[in-house]
Amino acid sequence: MKKILNNIVKSLLPLLLGVVILYWIYAEFDFSQVGVALKEMNLFWFTVSLVFGVFSHVLRGWRWLLTLAPMGYYPRRCNCVYSIFIAYAANLLLPRVGEVSRCLVIERYDAVPFAQSLGTVVTERLIDTLMVLVITTIAVACQWNVFFTFLTNAGGAVFSFDSVAAMGGPAVLVLSAFAVGLLLFLLLRKMSLWAKLKSFFYNFIEGVCSLMKMKNRWLFIIETIGIWFCYFMQFYLCFFCFEFCAGLSIAAGLLLFVAGSIAVIVPTPNGAGPWHFAVISIMLIYGLSTTDASLFALIVHSSQTLLVAVLGVYALVMLPFKNRITTNK
Repeated sequence: MKKILNNIVKSLLPLLLGVVILYWIYAEFDFSQVGVALKEMNLFWFTVSLVFGVFSHVLRGWRWLLTLAPMGYYPRRCNCVYSIFIAYAANLLLPRVGEVSRCLVIERYDAVPFAQSLGTVVTERLIDTLMVLVITTIAVACQWNVFFTFLTNAGGAVFSFDSVAAMGGPAVLVLSAFAVGLLLFLLLRKMSLWAKLKSFFYNFIEGVCSLMKMKNRWLFIIETIGIWFCYFMQFYLCFFCFEFCAGLSIAAGLLLFVAGSIAVIVPTPNGAGPWHFAVISIMLIYGLSTTDASLFALIVHSSQTLLVAVLGVYALVMLPFKNRITTNK
């Protein structure tokens, strides 16, 4: 019973946090504007942005093959891609559980040991963190004035948009920081338990070190750059879906993308709440109205979340079907 209650709490707290922050942001928002914006939206650029979103997951699946190969494991390419689809969808239900679910998928269908595959996931996360730092440095250097203004506002100054109370900014930051701290505490506590299992720890380290044994390092680098390029294009092309933000520059898009990517660290479903807060706050600095910035954040985040959910369901259906066909052959 205690375990069940713990799982329920872990599932509900991220959702509750996201709901609370979204309520603060959209408490006075006129949701009838969403229908108007959807009718006027440029569907061509919207579709292209979603294609980049799908391909970013595909590239991530392909890249995973490169980190598993040095350990002598060669799962099916489609299984790696499907596992990525499932991982991102699982994170909508319980943040950060996706990393575990993708390892369980290839353990079931390709007999790749869980501990070793999890080690490669850690390797990927370290590389992705480095990419975020590089992109953040470039974005901040190009848009330092905007970034500094955002930090000043978020630090406690009175917000210029009516949908968030003057205390809303600091409250969002405090809640987000608390959630991240709680997540780190839970992860460290679990890791301390894992460390007691020597065989598991050895396999885990082997997975982390797989990058050093990789033969196709250049391909790994190219695919890593490709993943983040697709992430950025999925976001940036959404500017062209709406007239009110079509004039924003690539540099502005890069800063907004970085802010959203960092906000996703907060353990809410797909970063819901903190992502909206960061994107809306910076868009207001660029001169967009409260309504337009709120519309953009709501529609873009909702569409990206829906895409993740649809891909996850698709993968769950296709995995047993595809592997049954392959086995029969």
